Amino acid sequence: MPILFNEQTKEFHLYNDEVSYIMNILPNHQLGQLYYGKKIRHNDSFAHLLEERPRPLSACAFEGNMSFSMEHIKQEYPCYGTGDFKYPAYEILQQNGSDITNFEYVSHCIYNGKPRLSDKLPATYVEVDEEATTVEVTLKDELIQTKLVLTYTIYETRPVITRNARFKHLGEEQITLTSAMSASVDLPDYDYEMIELTGAWSRERYVKNRKLEHGIQAVYSMRGASSSNYNPFLALKRPHTTEFDGEVYGFSLVYSGNFLAQAEVHTYGTTRVMMGLHPNRFNWVLSQGEEFQTPEVVMVYSENGLNGMSQTYHELYRTRLCRGYWRDRVRPILVNNWEATYFDFNEDKIVSIAKDAKDLGIELFVLDDGWFGNREDDTVGLGDWYVKNFEKLPNGITGLANRVTELGIKFGLWFEPEMVNKDSDLYRAHPDWILTTPNRRACHGRNQYVLDFSRQEVVDYIYEAMAKVLGEAPISYVKWDMNRNITECFSAVANAADQGKVFHKYILGVYDLYDRLTTKFPEILFESCASGGSRFDPGMLYYAPQTWTSDDTDAIERLKIQYGTSMVYPISSMGSHVSAIPNHQLYRHAPLSTRANVAYFGTFGYELDLNKLTDVEKEEVKEQIKFFKEYRETIFNGTFYRLVSPFEGNETCWMMVSPDQKTALVGYYRPLNEVNVGFRRVKLQGLNPDFKYHVSINETTHYGDELMNAGLITSDGSCGENKNPYDGTNGDYQSRIYVLTAE
Repeated sequence: MPILFNEQTKEFHLYNDEVSYIMNILPNHQLGQLYYGKKIRHNDSFAHLLEERPRPLSACAFEGNMSFSMEHIKQEYPCYGTGDFKYPAYEILQQNGSDITNFEYVSHCIYNGKPRLSDKLPATYVEVDEEATTVEVTLKDELIQTKLVLTYTIYETRPVITRNARFKHLGEEQITLTSAMSASVDLPDYDYEMIELTGAWSRERYVKNRKLEHGIQAVYSMRGASSSNYNPFLALKRPHTTEFDGEVYGFSLVYSGNFLAQAEVHTYGTTRVMMGLHPNRFNWVLSQGEEFQTPEVVMVYSENGLNGMSQTYHELYRTRLCRGYWRDRVRPILVNNWEATYFDFNEDKIVSIAKDAKDLGIELFVLDDGWFGNREDDTVGLGDWYVKNFEKLPNGITGLANRVTELGIKFGLWFEPEMVNKDSDLYRAHPDWILTTPNRRACHGRNQYVLDFSRQEVVDYIYEAMAKVLGEAPISYVKWDMNRNITECFSAVANAADQGKVFHKYILGVYDLYDRLTTKFPEILFESCASGGSRFDPGMLYYAPQTWTSDDTDAIERLKIQYGTSMVYPISSMGSHVSAIPNHQLYRHAPLSTRANVAYFGTFGYELDLNKLTDVEKEEVKEQIKFFKEYRETIFNGTFYRLVSPFEGNETCWMMVSPDQKTALVGYYRPLNEVNVGFRRVKLQGLNPDFKYHVSINETTHYGDELMNAGLITSDGSCGENKNPYDGTNGDYQSRIYVLTAE
């Protein structure tokens, strides 16, 4: 059992072959942090790791003891105001106005397996109890009669520890949680660089790197969604850590709403990492017998660099966060009509695109925005999830879906369940169902408003409307969009004390709707979307195993977006399509081959009008689809390696290696052409050194150790005068996929 408790020293040691996490019960009966990092051999005592010294101006816990100060003791779930002046993991406002607490150790329970979180919160899981071991540590504040349960799970064969906290109030007087982080970790130094995934719409999850310094370095969202601006993730790496070597600590929050992720460097040189719900606009009143559960933080330790951390997240999230029918299945190649038609379509036009799709080998047609209500533009119809315009769709969704599926291709449908237009039947019937503050101006975004999913009746209504459509038509796929964030967060039915619950209850409502729909329709493939990748987070992956990575479909921009996304999220979760040229976001003319070569490393599909392709282009598309079908098992199940970063130069390179190491795909991309540059090689990763691999394009054969140590030759015509005339396979925006096959 990889969790040991030493009764004499009061120490917990969570460990497996890769990682150790050691904590203890402190002399004041709170929990202390002793070590987190590479696995170390168990010892009879780690008491020496608790360092105490008298320091000037310290506030000390015990009379006559000038050494034991909570400001300098590393802690598991710290509070503010009893000697520690750093940011706390939680705060509880009491009836007398005090927020001072004292949670002391009461008991613990160690067992095999991993419990589910309450409130239908998403979390990682196990399939058999032997995969993981859990310890629940119960602490209690006797004065306010409140229990705090800190839960830790360590996976048997992964360098993964998950954490969450649960408060249970037993006292007669109400208390109010004003902050409740999911995890806090105190590290003994600050010689780290912090990696975050930062951006905005159309440039989501760019990799940002900064050296830790004294004070707070944080990322957050207060938009009601995890957001495209910051992702609920941060990593701390040593300054000399690379993609393949060195120490990294990763922290990922399994949550889709407001969050805070921060690293605080104390002036004494320690680092406190905290992650959880953002305390802004969070106030959770607890009456006697009520509980509050925080989301889960997934902590990953790697001594094998950033790729080592990412590969752990990929495998864990693909197999123990994603669930259901589609978890282990390759995804169908699809075509989406949005960039082909926008709102301008009718049944015959859609069937014509679907027919071309079937002829090309595409497996799924997706009808995007514009099919419901009186929807002819983005000012009308949201909330009315039924067909009203029978001139556009004379046979409704059921008739259209039947015509498409009769072609031998599956049918998918777009929804935006959380939103409403004022020009809609739903709003006219229920104007109080939107989140808006009384007697204040309500902001709109994309001409729409956010439904109050903190109210059960609102979620119930949307569920019934969607379930009716999905139950009456042969629908195999749902694209779930969300195109604006929450402003003026106020629920018409919540009292003043409960307005601080609305942001979190809203996300719980979203999860409830997802849970009910995926339970009723288990074989429908759900893809989450939020103006592209504005809610690409682990919470969504629990319900929808793939996410539309970005509304920016330009292949060159997607290099950065998909590279950054891969820092945490598996390739199988990234919605990636070949779009039309000129690209609708950047007006760039990337070759059809490059658009596919980028999109292969994801779920793969098309976002264009197939009717407008030339015969030559259609033949190329057929070959692309044939190629992807041949290698999608490798792309779905393989191990992904980032080799050359698009953030550091004019080249990008990554690769995917099959589980048996017999097949590898190397994607090489050069946005701008160059002339008379040096010869080039890229050192590969993950191959079997003893296998001999045939390399396509180069048409050469090499042992794996040569390709990993000497490198794959990527030299081309740019290593000279570029005398070849332009023919579309040279010039700017070029790419290649090298296929490595073990002989």
